Amino acid sequence: MSAELPFTVSGVTVRGKRLGTRLGFPTANLSYPPVEHLPPNGVYVALAQIDGQRYTAILNQGQHPTVPEGQPTIETHLLDFAGGELYGRRLTLTYLAYLRPEKRFATLEALKAQLAEDRAQARRWAEMPSAGMGMPPAHAPNQKGEPMNDMHPIAIPPIDTQDVSYHYEEDGRLAVNHVSLAISQGTFVAVLGHNGSGKSTLAKLMNALYLPSEGRVLVCGLDTAKEEHLWAVRRHAGMVFQNPDNQIVATVVREDVAFGLENLGVPQPEMLPRIQDALVAVRMTDFASAAPHMLSGGQKQRVAVAGVLAMQPDVMILDESTAMLDPSGREEVLGTVRKLNREKGITVVWITHFMEEAALADRVVVLHEGAIAMDGAPRAVFSQVDALKGLGLDVPPMAELAAMLGEGGLRLPAGILTVDDMVKELTACLSK
Repeated sequence: MSAELPFTVSGVTVRGKRLGTRLGFPTANLSYPPVEHLPPNGVYVALAQIDGQRYTAILNQGQHPTVPEGQPTIETHLLDFAGGELYGRRLTLTYLAYLRPEKRFATLEALKAQLAEDRAQARRWAEMPSAGMGMPPAHAPNQKGEPMNDMHPIAIPPIDTQDVSYHYEEDGRLAVNHVSLAISQGTFVAVLGHNGSGKSTLAKLMNALYLPSEGRVLVCGLDTAKEEHLWAVRRHAGMVFQNPDNQIVATVVREDVAFGLENLGVPQPEMLPRIQDALVAVRMTDFASAAPHMLSGGQKQRVAVAGVLAMQPDVMILDESTAMLDPSGREEVLGTVRKLNREKGITVVWITHFMEEAALADRVVVLHEGAIAMDGAPRAVFSQVDALKGLGLDVPPMAELAAMLGEGGLRLPAGILTVDDMVKELTACLSK
């Protein structure tokens, strides 16, 4: 019986054949305790964790020719590893996706060519948007060595801040204070806080506009502090700012949406349908030839969203993008982004000070003095009326009304956020 994916094994790295030196990248064998059931032998994409650091890895599991009856040999190659001596360190490997059967190669050159293809496949797999680091379904092979289709990947968060701090001046106070926040794929997360709470600083850390003073920020598994990851991070995580006039650079809407794609070097035949798709998604096709300065504030912000969307990000970070808009413009932009979240599965980080916007999110994170003060579902967070006011924040009107009614002796269930919620609960309460 074979183990199903994802499957995790831990051990200590040891020297195996010295082939890794000749191949030009670090490889190590894993010395691990006896395991009753392993996945079938073969080559896998894996997640490697060593000394708290995480790497995409290629894992080769097979029967060693000199010990045909022993446990399979597990050899791993850590992509982008630059941590010095690899041997004698504790290593945890999680099998994520089956690449191919194990096989022998007649020459070293043939092996190098195959490993180059394995690395390319692993990187493509890790950059796909469907599961955090980008990972499509993690398939284990069946008895014929073919991938099976009923396994699922480990979901690596598209945004993962690990004990992150940031200060603008070396001896100044922390604008972001030891924040650990993992955001799941496809969720809509609202971040609240009064002015100076660290909301915008955190947003810029998520997009590598700022680099953490302490801790790490991972965007789809990529460390933002590594210079070689910068462009990939920006492709994975697009950002929309408060003032659309600061983000619009062209004199024609269509050309503005194309700007980011041109910077990425996207070929024109691919660029044109992506621009059209983005404009369709934000309902701005009728204005494709218009001058941005002739548009309303809400329309300008939708053009800014289209420019980010055309780059096909996994995450959209919107830093108070409705703050300068009138109510109809706010509704336009929020409705557009919620639709993209629902229909395209784009993860959204929505920085706002409007409580009614945050009430529509899947999750609400409240910052205070750079640290996380509250984190949970909107109904759970907004039911804490006194605590929120103590942090200098308002609450949705219906949540405040429910609290006032409770103080007056009419106890209603926690979590009332909308007029519909209030009508429903009052009707039920008064009909008893």
